Order: sequence, then structure tokens, then C-alpha cells
Amino acid sequence: MLALRPNCECCDRDLAPDSRDARICTFECTFCADCVDNRLGGVCPNCGGNLVERPIRPADALARFPASTERVTKAHKACAA
Repeated sequence: MLALRPNCECCDRDLAPDSRDARICTFECTFCADCVDNRLGGVCPNCGGNLVERPIRPADALARFPASTERVTKAHKACAA
């Protein structure tokens, strides 16, 4: 099950569990669409994989299996701007 992390790892923007702006790689590194498009070129700076739209967990499932509250940020060179 996806953790549904609450923020962009690059700019620390809040990303709600139902956000259409959340992007993830196969390791669940999480970024906002703006950082993916304008800073990262669609490539995860951690693993080199592609970043795709994060699926939305249905509300009833979200109530039973809540999103993560752990915020993750990393000092990527592309994010320093």
C-alpha cells in the first residue's frame, strides 16, 4: 500500500492525499508536479526512475488506511534554486 506522503521532497509543498499534483517514482519518492516539470525533468533525483501521477486512494479506504504524516525533504541540487 502506498504511504501517500504529505509533501514534496523538493520544495516541501503540502500534498493532500487526493492531490492531482503529487508525483511518485517506484520507491514512492514524492514530488509536486511543478518541481517534476520545472526542476527535475520528470526524473527522480534519488533513483533515476520516472515520476508519474500518484493514484488517489478512495475516501472510504483512506479512512481505514490513512496517509502518512511523515514529511520527507532532501537537499537535491535541482531543488536548491
